[in-house]
Amino acid sequence: MSIRRALLSVYDKSGLVDFAGGLRAAGVELIASGGTAQALREAGLPVMSVEELTGLPSILGGRVKTLHPAIHAAILARGTDEDQATLEAAGWQPIDLVVVNLYPFVETISREDATEAGAIEQIDIGGVALIRAAAKNFARVTVITSPEDYAAVLKEIETGGDTMPETRRRLAQKAFAVTAAYDAAITAYFSGEGEAALPPALSITLPQAQMLRYGENPHQQAALYAPPGVGPLGGELLQGKPLSYNNLLDIDAAWAAAGDFDAPTIVIVKHLSPCGVASGDDLAETFRAALASDPVSAFGGVIACNRPFDGATARALGDLFVEAIAAPDFTVEAREILADRRSCRLLRVKPLPPMRYSLRSVRGGLLAQTPDTGDGADWRVVTKRAPNEEEMAALRFAWRAVKHVKSNAIVLARGRATVGIGGGLPSRVDAVKLAVEKAGERAAGAVLASDAFFPFPDGPEVAAGAGVTAIVQPGGSIRDEEVIAAADRLGLAMCFTGVRHFRH
Repeated sequence: MSIRRALLSVYDKSGLVDFAGGLRAAGVELIASGGTAQALREAGLPVMSVEELTGLPSILGGRVKTLHPAIHAAILARGTDEDQATLEAAGWQPIDLVVVNLYPFVETISREDATEAGAIEQIDIGGVALIRAAAKNFARVTVITSPEDYAAVLKEIETGGDTMPETRRRLAQKAFAVTAAYDAAITAYFSGEGEAALPPALSITLPQAQMLRYGENPHQQAALYAPPGVGPLGGELLQGKPLSYNNLLDIDAAWAAAGDFDAPTIVIVKHLSPCGVASGDDLAETFRAALASDPVSAFGGVIACNRPFDGATARALGDLFVEAIAAPDFTVEAREILADRRSCRLLRVKPLPPMRYSLRSVRGGLLAQTPDTGDGADWRVVTKRAPNEEEMAALRFAWRAVKHVKSNAIVLARGRATVGIGGGLPSRVDAVKLAVEKAGERAAGAVLASDAFFPFPDGPEVAAGAGVTAIVQPGGSIRDEEVIAAADRLGLAMCFTGVRHFRH
């Protein structure tokens, strides 16, 4: 057997002309649809259009081109005498190679100006049918769904006239994964009503984007799965070795936190929890404020910045060892300064559509939840003393920061910077003690945010003893009155938000 006829119908025309030219040089007849045929003709390659093959024009504004027995029978025909006789009786010839990539549905719905009408027009029908038909008949037919496979397939054709059976099987598996992921994206787009809805069924099919060196520990295997063409966390790695499993987790946490603030903000994360958060007008000074929150823990951490990372901020790093920096962009000066830090990865983060829900694995299933967007807009002052203007501004900042700290979570802040963070502890009072210890003398005059209610007065008592002046917490404990009475006794101002920020 050998590859004699190829059908090409691609949206992404990267490498198309060179690949098709190689096929022609190997004696392969080319059949192509629409824009693919036009691109090949413009390159001087002889090509038969789909309309010439089927004897019918493209109809319904291009929605129906390749959905015809002359094409699908030519692809699905097995190598049996009976199937070949059926083709001959109809005047058709087998198609041995199918090259298809799909309309950019995911890219379309990711745009800020995306509309449902525009999304519907980017749902590929004929392409998916071609891919599935060719993949089903991989015993005879080779299917290519990505330009990255052109070179290897062409080499096999030039060498032996056909592809190897193991190649056809591998490409078929990849093809089915492509169509499954495509359908899953469409399903997700149309599932539920409203942004907060959870789908009645989850369909998750993502191709392997890259193997990672290892997981959390060297004895664990790990891989990143992501939509085709989407880099790690939707970003582009500009510098440094590939991101590790732990890097990806930490950067994701840092970027989520930084993106939750409107003002220029720096977040430093170590082991999935922030150790420093600061907002400010001068980015370099903002970094210094975030670092001062816990300079010991910041060593070997990752940094996320919701503004382009500039040269002054790059210089402000000093000799701090940083695993990775994520930002919307990096200035030329920053790139030049950071180029000497070969071990520091730079990730330029591109915008992705908002997450409708997050997933976590449990044994035997998945947990899904909508994002934590509750900020508790209707705060209620519950103590005799209300926070002054300065305290209230700091409380607002601390309340937003505490949302990103592992529970039990306590954040001490002054102005728009954390000065002490205690998180990931089973005891809330111990989390207060840790935050106070980290803050040291800076606890005096600071405010405190707690991700959940104080079950006893002991947490506020520890905070007040260190000089904290105001507290924000959800409220809702059966001992709220005891806690409020303790705050009044200690001269604290305290607000209830009515919203909890657990993060496990």
